[in-house]
Amino acid sequence: MKKHILDMTQVSHPYPETTMFGAVKAAADRFPKGPALDFMGKITTYSTLIRKIEQAAEAFYKAGIRRDDVVTICTPNIPQAIVCIYALNRIGAISSVIHPLSSQSNIAYYLDYSESKMVLTLDNFYEKVKAAVAETKRDIGIIVARIQEELNPVLAVGYTIKSGKAYMKFPEKGHGILWNDFVKTGWGIKLPPVRYDKEKTAVILYSGGTSGTPKGICLSDFGFNALGMQVGEVCGCNLTCGAKFLSVMPLFHGFGLGIGIHTILENGAECILIPQFTKETYAQAVLKKKPNLIAGVPTLYEALLNVDIFKDADLSFLAGVFCGGDALPIDLKKRCDQFFKDHNANVQIREGYGLTETVNAACLTPIDTAKEGSIGLPLRDMEFKVVEPGTFNEKPAGELGEIIISGPTLMLGYMKNEEENEKTLRYDKNGTKWLFTGDLGCIDEEGYVYYKQRIKRMIVSSGYNVYPAQIEKVLDRHPDVDYSCAIGIKDAYKMQKVRAYIVLKNGVPETTEEKMKILEYCKKYLDVIERPREIVFRKELPRTLVGKVAYRVLEEEAAEEENNK
Repeated sequence: MKKHILDMTQVSHPYPETTMFGAVKAAADRFPKGPALDFMGKITTYSTLIRKIEQAAEAFYKAGIRRDDVVTICTPNIPQAIVCIYALNRIGAISSVIHPLSSQSNIAYYLDYSESKMVLTLDNFYEKVKAAVAETKRDIGIIVARIQEELNPVLAVGYTIKSGKAYMKFPEKGHGILWNDFVKTGWGIKLPPVRYDKEKTAVILYSGGTSGTPKGICLSDFGFNALGMQVGEVCGCNLTCGAKFLSVMPLFHGFGLGIGIHTILENGAECILIPQFTKETYAQAVLKKKPNLIAGVPTLYEALLNVDIFKDADLSFLAGVFCGGDALPIDLKKRCDQFFKDHNANVQIREGYGLTETVNAACLTPIDTAKEGSIGLPLRDMEFKVVEPGTFNEKPAGELGEIIISGPTLMLGYMKNEEENEKTLRYDKNGTKWLFTGDLGCIDEEGYVYYKQRIKRMIVSSGYNVYPAQIEKVLDRHPDVDYSCAIGIKDAYKMQKVRAYIVLKNGVPETTEEKMKILEYCKKYLDVIERPREIVFRKELPRTLVGKVAYRVLEEEAAEEENNK
C-alpha cells in the first residue's frame, strides 16, 4: 500500500518531554507579552497566565492537594477552569473534567468514581454541585467561580446587574469558597519542583456514550503535548504568537481541551474563549474577533450556514476550518466550502477523526487534496490499520474492517477498568501498542482513511450487513430532509429491518405523501436490503452532550415500544 503523510507547514521536532504546564510555560517564556486568553474582551497575557497558574497551584498545595490527587472541574469554558487545570498539573495532581450540565446524580457518580478531593464549579451550578457532593457522603471541598471575576470592570458591573441576582453571590458558609478568595490562601507557599513522568495520568476525560456507564479515560502529559505539535504542523497557518483560535468546543471533550486549549497554548497562540454557544453569539464572535482558525462539529456548521449576520460578511481572515466529533455529510461539506468561497475565505472545511482515547485528532484531511468521503491522512507518527474486528489480521486496501491506531497520543487506559483495557489496548508481536477503536472503516491505496460507523451499530437484516451511516448519507441529501438517523428494529422474518427517523426542513409537511416521496427517492440510491421499511418524522432528534445524534436513545425507545406491544 502506498503510504502518504500530511504535508508539514514547519519542520517536525521531537515532542516535548515535559508536563502540560511545562509546555505552556515554555510558550510563555517565548512570548511573555503575547495574548493567551481572550474572555469577553479581557485579554490575559502569557506572563499573567503563568502567574495565575502558580498562584492557584500554591492554593491547592496549601489545601492539601498532592501528586495524583484528583480535582473535578465542572464549568464551561472560563479562564478560571483553564488556570485550574494547569495549576493542578503544576503540582502533579489530576484534573477530572466533566460537563457542567450533567445531572446531580451523574456529578455525584463522577466525584465518587474519580475519588475527587475538591471540585471547581460556576456559581449558577453551585446548588446542584453542593447536592451532588452531599450525595457522595464524602468530604469534598467546593470552589466557586463567577463570570464577573474575569470581566473588564465595566462589563463586570453590567453582568452583575443583569445576571448576578439569578445565582448565589457567595457560597453558603461552610460549603465552599469563591475562586478569588481561594487563590489568595496560598500566598507564601513554596511549591515542589515540576516532576514529569511520561506514564502518569494528567487529565481524566470521559467517554461520551449515550447509554451505559461512562468510562474514565486517563490521558498523559506526553499525549497532550504530542497532539499540540502534530496539529500545529498541519493547521494551515503559522500557529504561534499572533494566531487566534475560537475555542467553542467544551473543556470536557478532547476536542475542546486537547485542540481548543492546549494545542493553542502550547504553540503560543491565542484562545478566544466562548463560555456558552448559540449560533448567533458564535457568528458574532467570528466577525468581531476575526480568528484565523475555527473548529466544531457538523451541527455547528449547519447552524452557521443559516445565520443572517454572515450574509455579506468578509471571512478572508480564516486560514483553517476544521470539523470533527461526528461524520461530516458530503453535502454539508460542499455547501460549507462554497459558503467560505463566497465570503472570500481561501479555505475548505477539513474533516478530522479521532477519539478521546487518542486525546483527539489522529487523522486530518490535507489542505488541498481532500477525497470525497475520506477523513484524511494520519497525523505525524500516527499509524492506522484496518483489521478483522478484534484481531491483528490486516484487511486489503478498500475492504471494510475495524480501525486500529498506534501513536504517541494513545491513552494510558481506562480508569479502574482492566477488562475494557484488555479489549481496547493490545500489543502486537513487535510490542507495539494499538488502540482497537470499535469503528468500522477502510484505507485506500494511497493511505486515505474512510470512517463508516461504529461496529456495534451495524444492522443485520436477512443475514446481510446494513450500515446506518450509508443510509443517513442518502437521506440527508434529499432536498426536504434536514437530518436523519437510521436504526434497526425487530422483524419476525428479517430479524431486523431499517427504521429511519427524519427531521424535515422548515415548511415541509409531515405527511404520508412526503414519506412515499422519500421512499421512492431511496430506491434510486439504496439496495433493497438497505431501504427503510418505516419512516418516523420528528421535530428534532436526541443529541449527545457533544451534539451527535443519540442513536442509542432511539434504539432504546424502539425496544421499549416492542416490549409494550
